Amino acid sequence: MKTGFIFWFVGLPGCGKSSLARFLAEKLATKGLDIVLLEMDERRKKYFPQPSYTKEERELAYQMFAEEGLALAKEGKGVILDGTAYKQKYRSFLRARFSPFAEIYVKCTLNTAMERESKRPQGKVMANLYAKALERKKTGKQFPGLGEVIGVDVPFEEDSKAEFTLENDFLSLEEAREKIYAFAINWLKEKGVCE
Repeated sequence: MKTGFIFWFVGLPGCGKSSLARFLAEKLATKGLDIVLLEMDERRKKYFPQPSYTKEERELAYQMFAEEGLALAKEGKGVILDGTAYKQKYRSFLRARFSPFAEIYVKCTLNTAMERESKRPQGKVMANLYAKALERKKTGKQFPGLGEVIGVDVPFEEDSKAEFTLENDFLSLEEAREKIYAFAINWLKEKGVCE
């Protein structure tokens, strides 16, 4: 039986976790590992076709996301989760239920995240998320579909148990990829998943 594992990329919207999660998924697949990449932005729309982004919906979405990843890992798949997971309890839920599990915290300042996010095209996530959240906070103006924004309306809860923290304010994409890949390969070797 193949050994499943879970990497959960977490951090503020705009920190770089999605591009790094996709990179790692592609890289590990070339090593012959059975990899499944689950992206919260995409999965949320499957769980809730008309998302409201309420606190209750967010709680349920993260529960469903974690359980989906857990089920796949138990089948022997290498699961890479890409989701902000701003509450420590989301990550702790999986850490307590599955091993090997690694939280990869892609850390950057709110200013860095805002700058990067402002350059992101409209896609799975609302464009200019931070600017709209800050304007709402300052003026009260409402934006349809804009729920609480992590880093502006609600804090991101850092976890001292994170297996790897990537300080990503000043790294180039290539440097960040190298650090993520080096951590992942060494960790998988330690856990006996690959040679």
